Amino acid sequence: MLQKTPAKGMRDFLPAEFALRQRVLNVIQKTYESYGFSRIETPAVENIALLTSKQGGDNEKLIFKILKRGEKLENATGDGDLCDLGLRYDLTVPLARFYANNQGKLPQVFKAMQMDNVWRADRPQRGRFRQFMQCDIDIIGEDTNIAETELISATMQALANLGFSDVKVRLNDRRLLNALVERCAFLDEQKEKVFIALDKLDKIGVTGVMDEIEQIAPGKSLDFVNMINRITSSQNPFQKCVEELGEFLPDQVRQNLEEIMYVCNNNVKNGKVVFDVTLVRGMGYYTGTIYEISVEGMVSSVGGGGRYDKMIGKIIGNDVPACGFSIGFERIVLLLQERGINAELNNGIAIVVPKFADSKQRVEVMDIARHLREKCRVTIVKRAKNFANQIRQLSEQGYKIYDYKDGKLNEISPANN
Repeated sequence: MLQKTPAKGMRDFLPAEFALRQRVLNVIQKTYESYGFSRIETPAVENIALLTSKQGGDNEKLIFKILKRGEKLENATGDGDLCDLGLRYDLTVPLARFYANNQGKLPQVFKAMQMDNVWRADRPQRGRFRQFMQCDIDIIGEDTNIAETELISATMQALANLGFSDVKVRLNDRRLLNALVERCAFLDEQKEKVFIALDKLDKIGVTGVMDEIEQIAPGKSLDFVNMINRITSSQNPFQKCVEELGEFLPDQVRQNLEEIMYVCNNNVKNGKVVFDVTLVRGMGYYTGTIYEISVEGMVSSVGGGGRYDKMIGKIIGNDVPACGFSIGFERIVLLLQERGINAELNNGIAIVVPKFADSKQRVEVMDIARHLREKCRVTIVKRAKNFANQIRQLSEQGYKIYDYKDGKLNEISPANN
């Protein structure tokens, strides 16, 4: 017998589950549309050269690769020649290709929305799957922090419309992180490893971070960790960070972060934007502002993003300012389910016809249903032997139930059956 369960990390969705997912998607899309974002779609399959172009960070290690077909596969000479395509692992790299291919047809400042599945050969766990939905918004062509404030505000508003009232956005900048390691005199070849260690702070603690940095750069860990502690323990971490870094922090970076926090915190009502010196993400492609968003009830973030001004340039030859935010759709749905929130099922009308209805009766029912379908959904079902159970199931599916008899519809109450 063939296996009946989905492949590992993949899922089936029952009607009620799908209805909740669709409701969440609709809320997010409507919110993003109100901010001027236009929905686009890119293929699930991209050329392997694009997916392995060093723009996707660690996600490139999780590609589902597609073997060449026919003679091309037969003539392959080695492992590196076996694949020419792969399933997309995110929506940002395909967006960069999309923009490069369609630049002449798009406005100077393009606000893109994508809501599609992506695939990663990851280890499945709570809230993490091998096929999952991403909801991205990106602004291409805007080099000021108007992009960041719009992206953050739109995402926080989408979460507010889904019922999340305690939202926090952690904010940092790749250029500020560079200033940190320069202030502590780390060598260029040590910087990335230091960032990786700092990113583990919430998992391995201060002692663990200090031990790792000591192995990377002996004698420099204490100065670095003490500076991070002074910043994070301050009543005003951002101002303390500015004082600690002094001339190492460019004024443009300081002003950029100040403006984003000021604008967003005076505009959004369901949370706040806070500076976090320990936030590290996307070392392979983010060039400026970075941010993550969290909600009450979920330890890990439910979304994040940043500015990636160099990505499109690797395809078209000249840099284009770009900034994006990806919301963790699967984790949001999981949170709503854990809170007991379900989609309101309203499937319309179910018409129950006699088990042995003749052709004339069938025509009459079909004619009634045709007229009703101009206003609502209608399904026609044959009366089951266990009628009470049939009524219960239809009611649970959200149907208003009518019994057809003598050319008329009579409403049925589930409570009386």
